Amino acid sequence: MPTHSVQVLSTWLSMFGLRVVVALKLKGVEYEYHEEDLQNKSKLLLESNPIHKKIPVLIHNGKTISESLIIVQYIDEAWPSSDKPILPIDPYKRAIARFWADYVDKKMYEVGSRIITSPAGEEREQAKKDFIEVLQTLDGALREVSDGGPYFGGQQIGFVDVALVPFLCWFEAYETLGEFKIWDESKCPHLHKWADTVLDHPSVKEALSITPPPKVVEYAYLIRKIHQGAN
Repeated sequence: MPTHSVQVLSTWLSMFGLRVVVALKLKGVEYEYHEEDLQNKSKLLLESNPIHKKIPVLIHNGKTISESLIIVQYIDEAWPSSDKPILPIDPYKRAIARFWADYVDKKMYEVGSRIITSPAGEEREQAKKDFIEVLQTLDGALREVSDGGPYFGGQQIGFVDVALVPFLCWFEAYETLGEFKIWDESKCPHLHKWADTVLDHPSVKEALSITPPPKVVEYAYLIRKIHQGAN
């Protein structure tokens, strides 16, 4: 039986699960982490998320919350703090933060997956171009919403930062399997500086330590092999 009031059901390779861990670290919330085998899902996961049967899941005092961005918003509201809000207080800024977090959800995962699974040639080259375009769009967004601070949240890490930062664990895999260089400081100067800054944040550094990029590269090669075998 779980012994902690807060549990996280996830897996080391999930950028979506890492969002939850980052948010909990930022808030200073103690939690119990359950590593899930997605090929053999636990009874706890299946019971906790019977609709989608997916990670991540947050369990708080026996109540379950699913979907990573919803969980992050829940964490922000369940453990409110005037000095460490994840979402802005201002309604307009909250809406803008949600817009860009949704953009990350809709774009980053999809184009990254295409880099890994697309066959060599025109399809993969287009995926790489699309990925750089997404980065350039986010670079412009960072410039607009940061109010001169180092983060999307301004002077402290906010909702968009939490949504995006776990993808950095996958950048080495995208570069290796895509055979291209992601960072071009002339094209994404603000985002490049952001990445260096956010990865040095103690809460982020601790949270992302469970997802070493070299291990992600190995997993990405396995995904490509499985995908190509299926085709």
